[in-house]
Amino acid sequence: MKILVTGGSGFIGSHVVDKLLEAGHNIAVVDDLSNGRPENLEHIKDKITIHKVSIRSEELDSVFEKEKPEVVYHLAAHIDVRKSVEDPEYDANINVLGSINMMQCAKKHGVKKIIYSSTGGAIYGDTKNIPSPETESPDAICPYGVSKYCVERYLYLYKYLHKIDYTVLRYANVYGPRQDPLGEAGVVAIFIGNTLQGKDCRINGDGKQTRDYVFVGDVARANLMALTAKTEHNIFNIATGKETDVNELFSSISTQVEKLSGKKTKSFHAQAIPGEVLRSCLDVTRAKQDLGWTPQVSIQEGIKKTAEFFMEQQKK
Repeated sequence: MKILVTGGSGFIGSHVVDKLLEAGHNIAVVDDLSNGRPENLEHIKDKITIHKVSIRSEELDSVFEKEKPEVVYHLAAHIDVRKSVEDPEYDANINVLGSINMMQCAKKHGVKKIIYSSTGGAIYGDTKNIPSPETESPDAICPYGVSKYCVERYLYLYKYLHKIDYTVLRYANVYGPRQDPLGEAGVVAIFIGNTLQGKDCRINGDGKQTRDYVFVGDVARANLMALTAKTEHNIFNIATGKETDVNELFSSISTQVEKLSGKKTKSFHAQAIPGEVLRSCLDVTRAKQDLGWTPQVSIQEGIKKTAEFFMEQQKK
């Protein structure tokens, strides 16, 4: 099958490309490399086509014309929650207007299905229902969450008006190899990167805020399974259904990294971030029943795989 992956050079996108390629699909990637990294696809660059194009650009239409994809995996997005609060217009310009540009191209060039990478915690906000099911009312408290949910509604609209099928995958906190240890997103990568560099790790607030950490390999597998699943549902949580607070996470990471590298680190507590979601954990019952998907990598195993990746990168 001919598949176009937007944001395919990114952390999650590159793993999705790997999984689709392993399954025998013909893959083209669209990425402006504002967040994505060429090295994430270096190992398969001769097996795929890569277009350095923004999803906001008029050039995107030419990519669709040339590649003629049957399916689009849409991962390209602005992902920095804090920057979305500082500059919501910038966030919406990429996430909403860029996505509409993609959908217009999909409509024009006969795309049959769009599989969209959305967010769980940022859409649901603080909720009484833990783990949160897909039926939970959206209550986003950051522009990033609002923009991602807005695209979900546009996907519904394009199916209603133009008969383009779609699947939404709402991720919990994804972590794993290739995640940027220097950015604002991805506390697992940040903690591992700091530890390997001998830096102390900052924990915002009391560290009791919880997240649902899901390994990127499991996320990529869910994307592949969403391609062929026959189900009446369009929206799926992709998570573990387990809460881990930041203090526990730091303890697991520091122990694992010390075991692997001999390097030790300490944590310190900083001021809490105003408006930060205190508890986030997603119910994955629907994904298990309808996609046949379950998370397979425990957080301890995932931390070990991620730490080993960053240690290997340090040697290069």
